Amino acid sequence: MMKAAVLTAYGEPLEIREVPSPEPGPGEVLVRVAGVGVCHSDLTVVSGRSNIIERLPAVLGHEIAGQVAGLGRGVTGLREGEAVAVFGAWGCGRCFYCLRGDEQACDQTRWVGHGPAGGYAEYLLVPAARHLEPVGDLDPAEAAALTDAGLTPYRAVRRALPRLTPGSTAVAIGIGGLGHFGLQYLKLLSTARVVAVDTSPPARRLAARLGADAVAGDAEEAVEAVSDLTGGGGADAVLDFVGSTATMELSVRVVGRFALIVNVGLGGGVLSYSPYGFPAEVDLTTAWWGGRSDLREVVALARENRLTPSLERYPLMDINEVLARLAAGEVEGRAVLLP
Repeated sequence: MMKAAVLTAYGEPLEIREVPSPEPGPGEVLVRVAGVGVCHSDLTVVSGRSNIIERLPAVLGHEIAGQVAGLGRGVTGLREGEAVAVFGAWGCGRCFYCLRGDEQACDQTRWVGHGPAGGYAEYLLVPAARHLEPVGDLDPAEAAALTDAGLTPYRAVRRALPRLTPGSTAVAIGIGGLGHFGLQYLKLLSTARVVAVDTSPPARRLAARLGADAVAGDAEEAVEAVSDLTGGGGADAVLDFVGSTATMELSVRVVGRFALIVNVGLGGGVLSYSPYGFPAEVDLTTAWWGGRSDLREVVALARENRLTPSLERYPLMDINEVLARLAAGEVEGRAVLLP
């Protein structure tokens, strides 16, 4: 048996229960969970705003790292005790997207913690070794956060890099779990000046520590900051890590001509489009998780000490307190459970 935080009904607190420990079958890998991030998407599931899980009870948690605890028959390339991060999009393994490493785009993708049992537990059953990325001696809490909070903004920033030439300006909206990584990638991978926008004072302080060139607390401050840096020309790239209607509208207000908006956050916003409401030839796109090769690169940056994650660590039993703090906007960076 093992301990797990179980969602038994939408809108209700998770229950800490003893549940059967999984055992690896042929091709499968058992991971002892050492860290699991608490994501806003989990908050929307628990609250019932996003009832994407068809069958309850369920174990959530999709940002996972730990150690290999058991190998099913036929598994090669891993050893028991090896530290790994879990790539959380489990595709068919055979289609065009899976073969190029983008299993998050597979028509048959199952998302760990949003269907298959997730990492809010002491052990996790992973269906194939290809979903595991060795992380060496990385802190398990940091390694866990890399698998979504670190991965998704990396994909987004890479989409924006062709626009971020010397002298350019980027805007990062929302400096939370994803956004504080996104800000670091913008500074690390480009020479762009970065305007960070967040309504939370702790998030703005974090943005300043991470090297933002300007920090804004609301839409009007953001418009003014971008105008000052660009001489009124607008930003060359805007990355929205929130995805609410308000932040999507702000993206349009601060973007410049021939620029790029990348919508990353799943805040449920809607953006009304009119060709007369956008500067000339603005591209609007999304970043959907990231591929296995992206995760490998993110792990490499972390192992080279190029990233500074802001993490809050909690025991598994504190999951409901953590969700409450997340809902109240009180988490700085990413909260990680240590089962």
